[in-house]
Amino acid sequence: MLTGIFNCRIFICTQATDMRKSFYSLSGLVRESMKLDPQSGALFIFKNKTSNCLKILYFDGDGFAIWYKKLVKGTFKFPDLEKQNCSGFEIDPSTLRLILDGIDLINIRKRNRYHYENNS
Repeated sequence: MLTGIFNCRIFICTQATDMRKSFYSLSGLVRESMKLDPQSGALFIFKNKTSNCLKILYFDGDGFAIWYKKLVKGTFKFPDLEKQNCSGFEIDPSTLRLILDGIDLINIRKRNRYHYENNS
C-alpha cells in the first residue's frame, strides 16, 4: 500500500480520466489542466467516469511512479467534484485514506481545528 508517502500534498483531478493514460499523459494533465508541477512530489489522483478505478501519479525524486487500483465491486466515493469549479483541488491525507477505504464523503463534515502556521 502507499505507506510513507502521505506526508505530502495531495490533489484530485476533478474530471474523469481515461485509465489507459500513463506517465506522460497524466503528467501532461497535471501540467495543462490542473496548472501544477507533476515533479513537485505531490500525489495526483485521477478517477475514471464510473469511479471504480483510480490512479495516483507521483514523482519520487528520480522518476514517476503510478499506483493503480480497480475495484472488483463498488466505487470510490469522492468529495463532491461538481461543486469545485476548477480542474483540481487539494485534499488532506485523512481524506485520501477515507476514499481508499470506501467511506462515502458526501455526508461527512470535517470539524474546525486549530492549525499552526509556521511562517519562519
